[in-house]
Amino acid sequence: MEKNIDTIFVDLGDTLRVIRKDEAYIEEARGTIARLLGVTEDPMKFYSEVIEPRYDKYRAWALHFYCEAPVKTLWTRWLAYDFPRELVEKNADELTFAYRRSKGERVVTDGGAETIKELYARGYTLAIVSDLVGTREVDEWLDHDGLRPYFKSVQQSSICLIRKPHPAIYYYALEECGSEPSRTCYVGDNLNRDIVGAKAAGLGMTVAVQYPGKKPQEVTDENRPDVFIHHFAELLNLFPPLR
Repeated sequence: MEKNIDTIFVDLGDTLRVIRKDEAYIEEARGTIARLLGVTEDPMKFYSEVIEPRYDKYRAWALHFYCEAPVKTLWTRWLAYDFPRELVEKNADELTFAYRRSKGERVVTDGGAETIKELYARGYTLAIVSDLVGTREVDEWLDHDGLRPYFKSVQQSSICLIRKPHPAIYYYALEECGSEPSRTCYVGDNLNRDIVGAKAAGLGMTVAVQYPGKKPQEVTDENRPDVFIHHFAELLNLFPPLR
């Protein structure tokens, strides 16, 4: 497939990074949320009966408006609106970081780091375009894993406040990378957000990751990618060294 691609944008959740379930890790994170809010009841019960239902309502709003709320707004308007506002605002960043960890530990998928480094060595401009809450997690991960130098742009909905499939988040990355849409590929897992958004932004190629065990998604003319892959390292088969 000849697409003349020289730039590759990648998604994070269930694409470059995946969740590793660790019950002790999850319980510690949910306990942190309760502690920061001053909750004395069972942290796991509080999380499942209060935080999760409220987050579901927030997520429906976010998906409807293609928008991410600032973390203070997330907690004062949706997740902890009935707690002292000063306390909630003071702890909003830490609460958000704990909420992310409450789902499990996020780690780079098998072969992910090696693939990113090889694509960079082959001459491709790389960027991250991802939807997620919180502004702390990605920076810490990039520094911890030593991957920051390989990405020319890191666009997060939690910072630009725009979610996929809105094309603007892709435009931000294109502008920062100095890349042409027609020569840019997007790699993501969600057909209705990642692929539809990339097409709306006019990107020249789309790749959908379908890891084993994941629930199949309905494929339509609108969300159909150019290529499906089942392992992140398969990108090396699609993108040879650039001249």
